[in-house]
Amino acid sequence: MTLSETSHNGAQQPETAALERIDDLRTLALGCLEEMKAEETIAIDLAGKTSLADTMIIASGRSQRHVGSIADKILQEMKAKGFGNARVEGLPACDWVLIDAGDVLVHIFRPEVRGFYNLEKMWGADRPAGQALAG
Repeated sequence: MTLSETSHNGAQQPETAALERIDDLRTLALGCLEEMKAEETIAIDLAGKTSLADTMIIASGRSQRHVGSIADKILQEMKAKGFGNARVEGLPACDWVLIDAGDVLVHIFRPEVRGFYNLEKMWGADRPAGQALAG
């Protein structure tokens, strides 16, 4: 292996690791949402659309308590799996909780609040019929 091959392969490896980490984080969040019986879960691919994140996940909980429980589960699993602490907003009220894990954003809403803000329309995704997953 030549020096240029070594540096070329070395440059690709961190990018591959970062993509795997993003995919693992996305899978973890979607798994927690399914386990906690979140409703109308969708994943929107943001890669190339914004520098905010690569994936935005939007889901609904049936009540404030359900929204809070879902958010707590995701945060606990992220910490347990070595993803560290994400930034969280909205946890005290639990109408809309945002978990910002860097490359993955998770929005958990009460249905009325989700309908009001309609993030799916803003980001060009269709609201799911039933329990469809996009992405």
